[in-house]
Amino acid sequence: MLDILFSHSYYYPLDKKQWENKTPYPPLGTTYAASYLRASGNSVSLFDTNLRSNPHAIEATIKEQKPRFLAIYDDGFNYLTKMCLTTMREAAFDMIAIGKKYNCTVIVCSSDSTDHYDKYLDAGADYIIQGEGEVTLKELIDHIKEGEAPTLIQGLVYREQDATRVNPKRAVFKELDEFPMPAWDLVDVDAYKNVWAVKQKEFTLNIATTRGCPFKCNWCAKPIYGNRYNSHSPKYIADHIGYLKEQYGVTNFWMCDDIFGLKPNWVQEFNTELKKRELSISYVIQSRVDLLLKEDTIDALAESGLKEVWVGAESGSQKILDAMDKGITIEQIHKATHLLKEKGVRVAFFIQFGYLDETKEDITKTIDMIRELLPDNIGVSVSYPLPGTKFYDKVKDDLKLKANWTDSDDLAMMFQGTFNSRYYKKLHRYVHKEFRKRHAVINFKRFFKNPFSVSGRMLRSMLLYFYYLPSAFVDRILLNKMSHTNA
Repeated sequence: MLDILFSHSYYYPLDKKQWENKTPYPPLGTTYAASYLRASGNSVSLFDTNLRSNPHAIEATIKEQKPRFLAIYDDGFNYLTKMCLTTMREAAFDMIAIGKKYNCTVIVCSSDSTDHYDKYLDAGADYIIQGEGEVTLKELIDHIKEGEAPTLIQGLVYREQDATRVNPKRAVFKELDEFPMPAWDLVDVDAYKNVWAVKQKEFTLNIATTRGCPFKCNWCAKPIYGNRYNSHSPKYIADHIGYLKEQYGVTNFWMCDDIFGLKPNWVQEFNTELKKRELSISYVIQSRVDLLLKEDTIDALAESGLKEVWVGAESGSQKILDAMDKGITIEQIHKATHLLKEKGVRVAFFIQFGYLDETKEDITKTIDMIRELLPDNIGVSVSYPLPGTKFYDKVKDDLKLKANWTDSDDLAMMFQGTFNSRYYKKLHRYVHKEFRKRHAVINFKRFFKNPFSVSGRMLRSMLLYFYYLPSAFVDRILLNKMSHTNA
């Protein structure tokens, strides 16, 4: 009999936009928990839902392996789980029901269950773990095995005589190097490689060097790791990379931290550790423009293999950045972008429309910033109210008909903004067309300068210019009409 069957509730095929990207990442947080519980003497297995589309498929695994515990433990390092998409919530409820059908003790640890624990208890879950889960999960399973009550276990929510009991929250774990490496042996890495190969993309694995984020952007929730920031040592991460390269031949990595390399001199030490092991890698990070401008950070990042950095530019309007408590300036966005490009590092912008009191002028400033700086990629969304944030508190009275997106391509405005959902969806398409149109112009210039330097991808961009030019023009006219009528 198996002790713990680990699973999670994110299904890429049920999120059309993400599945079409064909860049799925294994459930890192789930495999960290599995390795930690295995190291304490429990037998563990993984039912990975990422590449599946049917939550009922877990039933055959439960029947075969007969786990005592079913741990639906979401990957807290994947921003998609923080969004609490209703499609995935419903999948989790189906999995809970199946677990209970076979007499499993069902334990759930996720952003959504942390924010909405009563919904999960109503669905049949026995215990909800709030926040960081490894230590709490180990204590809970130890207690149950010993026949002891979980009354004093921090970070736990459960029902006792039909009343919901919410125990005090647990402090986040600081010494991250004490966690064993994720249980990569439980992951079918080849299955992930096959999905990436569909669009002929370089296979990439995900690594987390930190947990948490100390910054206080008032729209960003941190239900798992909070506002604390703790870091693995550069040595631990270099060892982890060496293992993944040796085992799976991987040299491309997505550093999925909220903020990469915040700790002073961490990036420089990481660069040194890679050189010691003669590890040549390519990686992508998320960071902040103000941090990137500190000392020789960009130099060390570029030297260690940084290929692309996603920065939370959010808006081209300083008024909106200040309203978000973002803590950065437009000048810093410009300066960091120019410095990164000089070092040959690709720059990508997260852009957010629809924040409270955003005007048409603010939107224009954002579009102008994209046109001028011409990042290598953009991710455009609308403001999303996450429980536990100041932004959520400001708009929560509007969240009566809809409080969560169905999937990550929903883009619905869930509160009363300056414009409605139809406007922002049209704006989303228009900005992408303008972005691609500008890149096509750059490719034309390269072609006329040196025709033999043009790749197939660049040629495709140039051909699509003749679609984007009229299409963006029509979208701009429609947006102007919609802004006047808010229809």
